[in-house]
Amino acid sequence: MIISVSRRTDIAAFYMEWFMRRIREGKAVYYNPFNFKGYEISLKPEDVDLFALISKNYQPLLPYLDELKAKYNLYFHYTITGLSGIFEERVRPVGEMIKVFRELSDRTSPEQVEWRFDPIVLTNHTPPEFFRQQFEELARALEGYTNRCYFSFATIYDKVKRAFQVLESKKGVILMESDLQLQQQFADELANIGKNYGIQLYSCCNDYLVSGKVKRGRCIDGEYLSQLFELGKEFAVSPTREGCGCAKCVDLGVYDTCPHGCSYCYANLNKQVALRNYRTHQPEDELLVKGKIKVVKRLNNDDGDRQISLF
Repeated sequence: MIISVSRRTDIAAFYMEWFMRRIREGKAVYYNPFNFKGYEISLKPEDVDLFALISKNYQPLLPYLDELKAKYNLYFHYTITGLSGIFEERVRPVGEMIKVFRELSDRTSPEQVEWRFDPIVLTNHTPPEFFRQQFEELARALEGYTNRCYFSFATIYDKVKRAFQVLESKKGVILMESDLQLQQQFADELANIGKNYGIQLYSCCNDYLVSGKVKRGRCIDGEYLSQLFELGKEFAVSPTREGCGCAKCVDLGVYDTCPHGCSYCYANLNKQVALRNYRTHQPEDELLVKGKIKVVKRLNNDDGDRQISLF
């Protein structure tokens, strides 16, 4: 089984003590965000094919890296956009994160650390030229430390639109309209830059950007991961949205718990709620946020499955 850590929150940046407690206990609870039921899952090495980690800051993970890689296959999505201080309220400065990226790559491999330049949010403060410059500076800094970069243009969900309406009223930030042709042209420009630094560009859930220069990407690419870790497995595909080709995985995160405060975030409905959840989090609790969901344990034993309510 593939374990996602996590699309719903930044566990590596903010909840590493909690995660390592779950690792050492050999189990964790994941939940269904639609019916708010939770289920226990084994985290014993023999039951986990790999951890697919997603973060904007792996500094808190580095002290645990040797312990983790001794037992598990690890694949890292590392998001660095250059938007810190613009649309990313509490993301660490780019220079710091480049150093962490390089250390992470040195201690694992360039094939295991994927750079995410994601999302591209075109505004009057961040026009195409801004992202073009940021991308080249970052690609130059990461040359030799990764060979894959995933990118996409921001999906403006209703809650994201509301966040940008606040930004417009407070800071004069206005979202720019961009047609498909402009996006396709821009994607090819970034791909040409990436090629100069040995980095292949992949488009996630934006198939119209796929070209001779941009490949179709899957955040949890079962085929690539199976080959990388020599698993010899074919993982079932389990799309999370239209155009998604990700392999089936279990996500340990909980929505409304990431305090990064990114304006484009789809995983937080309310920044204040997310910050409050983070501040009240207790690493020793079984759940990331105590009492947020009604939990049902599924335990496999000789008698078959049984369900135990924790509340």
